[in-house]
Amino acid sequence: MAIIKTSYNRRSFLKTSVLAGGGLMLNFCWLTSCQSPIEKDVESLPKEWFDFNGYLKIGDNGQITIMSPNPEGGQNVKTSMPMIVAEELDIDWKDVIVEQAPLNTELYSRQFIGGSNAIRTSWKGLRMAGASARQILREAAAQSWGVPVDEITTEAGVLKHERSGKSAHYGEMASEAVKIPIPEEVQLKDINDFKIISTSRKNVDGNKIVGGKPLFGIDFQKEGMLIAMIIHPPAFGMKLKSVGESVAKSMPGIRDVFTIKVLNDDFERQHFDTCTFLEVVAIVGNTTWEVMKAKKAIDTQWEPFESYNEERTFYGKSKQALTIPAGLENTTDHLEKMANIASAEGKVVRKDGNPEEAFKNATKVVERTYNAPFLAHNCMEPMNFFAHVKNGKAELAGPLQKAELTEHALSDRLGIPVENIDIQLTRLGGGYGRRSYAHWAIEAAVISQKMNAPIKLMYTREDDMTGGIYRPSYQATYRAALDADNNLVGFHVNAGGIAESPLFENRFPAGAVENYLAESWTINTNITIGSFRAPRSNFIASAEQSFLDELAEEMGKDPIAFRLELLQQAKNNPVGEKNDYDATRYAGVLELVRDKSDWNNTPSNTHRGVSVYFCHNSYSAQVIQINIEEDQPVIENVCCAVDCGIVVNPDAATNLAEGAIVDGIGNALFGELTFKDGVPEKNNFHQYRMIRMSEVPKNIDIHFVQNEIDPTGLGEPTFPPVLGALANALYKATGKRFYNQPFKLG
Repeated sequence: MAIIKTSYNRRSFLKTSVLAGGGLMLNFCWLTSCQSPIEKDVESLPKEWFDFNGYLKIGDNGQITIMSPNPEGGQNVKTSMPMIVAEELDIDWKDVIVEQAPLNTELYSRQFIGGSNAIRTSWKGLRMAGASARQILREAAAQSWGVPVDEITTEAGVLKHERSGKSAHYGEMASEAVKIPIPEEVQLKDINDFKIISTSRKNVDGNKIVGGKPLFGIDFQKEGMLIAMIIHPPAFGMKLKSVGESVAKSMPGIRDVFTIKVLNDDFERQHFDTCTFLEVVAIVGNTTWEVMKAKKAIDTQWEPFESYNEERTFYGKSKQALTIPAGLENTTDHLEKMANIASAEGKVVRKDGNPEEAFKNATKVVERTYNAPFLAHNCMEPMNFFAHVKNGKAELAGPLQKAELTEHALSDRLGIPVENIDIQLTRLGGGYGRRSYAHWAIEAAVISQKMNAPIKLMYTREDDMTGGIYRPSYQATYRAALDADNNLVGFHVNAGGIAESPLFENRFPAGAVENYLAESWTINTNITIGSFRAPRSNFIASAEQSFLDELAEEMGKDPIAFRLELLQQAKNNPVGEKNDYDATRYAGVLELVRDKSDWNNTPSNTHRGVSVYFCHNSYSAQVIQINIEEDQPVIENVCCAVDCGIVVNPDAATNLAEGAIVDGIGNALFGELTFKDGVPEKNNFHQYRMIRMSEVPKNIDIHFVQNEIDPTGLGEPTFPPVLGALANALYKATGKRFYNQPFKLG
């Protein structure tokens, strides 16, 4: 069992009593300081705050409510986070009520999802929350019964003293527990004693979702609410010139048509304050249908904008100056620019040994180039948000991934203090990075402020797909130097994109090759890019793993054996000191997927491909087995091995991995967004192909490495490797290598 301090990173619990219910409430947050509560409400106030945000309530009847502070976007944190608290609190899961917490930076911090960090960064804080609550309940019972606290045990929410035969449920001791100071340190459970963690629990919203309950932002309703839509420029590189709104204004149900500016000119943008079009046309009316009809009647004129510079601060730290070029961009020009810049030397970001000499003296050089297009996120629930701005206050509700980072942009644009902004978090009907950029929430608030009325802003699918924000377009060139004995003696990767590079210079195979060179480059664009599930990794993994497969074939080696050889070198004799992966864990998932897929015994008339990758602190390897029927791939099976540390909720983790695999296959085979004169050439699902139910794998096997490592990421790590595994399987089936996404057999 671990003994840990309850102060963590200079933060600790704030313990207060629930005045209305007479129960116990523990708030735990990331704030570095707070205002002292009224003395009669709090007996003891630690000097520090806890590392995680959230709170639990214990009622006098023993019922327990655990708040889930992070947005829920299908990754099931609304179930898994409370499970961790409940485990250390030692309660019966059936007695727990889970509620979604609103955005509240007074109580919480890091109230967002992204980067597969929700469980990883919350693990210790959540465990301390439950363990500390359990400890003060034990102390309350000990004082009440006049017995040593060490003799008090707990089980399923009941306090027991075996020698005296006394017992009480938590609720009976809640009012006394609030008088007891938070302990300086608490004892956590041994993982072998877990009863809730690592057992499968159903999604707490499952019945509501199946029953069609209004959980999503698009479901939100409020009396007197008006509907709003926007019109943005039809092409990237253009801005609004004029609006002919007279016809639309006279149409039935239309309240007003006007232009809005999304962000103030002098606003200091942070990382996620990305705004595709700064000025848009707003249409406000009584119903969605009336607004959609009026939108078509508006005569908007557009004109090209001039090149400009923009500065953003990334996570409150480093600043980056961006140049947004003028012009109407084309995919054909993008490909030509990438080819030209890739043929020159890029910025050297890592160099080990003497790669120039290794390539100069090589007996054979293998070189391949890989490309990937822009991708649209295409969340099933289009962008939407509710806002009611009135009398210096703002009430908002909707799906956001990073709500606490949006508050400051809202405050600046509305001229309202942050403390007067209330954001209720709804479930996300898909996120994948798209809902990290909250310009539509700001648009809703600005429209509401202008109309002095509650507003629900609705995007159409076309609004979303043609208005950014996209996965960047990428290119990577790999070169390998082989000596006379067919040994790998040099490795070179040159990678970049529009408008970011996908390169992770310190990832495998860096550290496994004596002579290694990594170069990076970018090309500016006015097409707005942003995070997409497993940012950057979603492309570079595919390119890297496709190249390693081809290299293994050139060297006459089994693809898995070749990768394991490199990982053994990285483990025993690592090159460099900045390798950001654990070679043992890397090899572990590769060995597991080899064994579970029975790699060395491929069934007849089928074809297999393998891939392995590390990202978001976790490791995933996959073997895909396919057939070709009527010139199309039929995916028979995907075997996936994952090392993400302790798995909190196995069924939910399996579902998350399966979803990432299906998503990856769909993007690999169909995902593509091209541009002509700044206009996206696809604007809805009749053009933008998504994977269909009949095309998903017939079977997916997920296997988790069993270890005692604290949980790491899971929402994203199983997404990147599937593209490479599919490319390698397709080669085995067709004899053709696939260098460009999407993979087209014809």
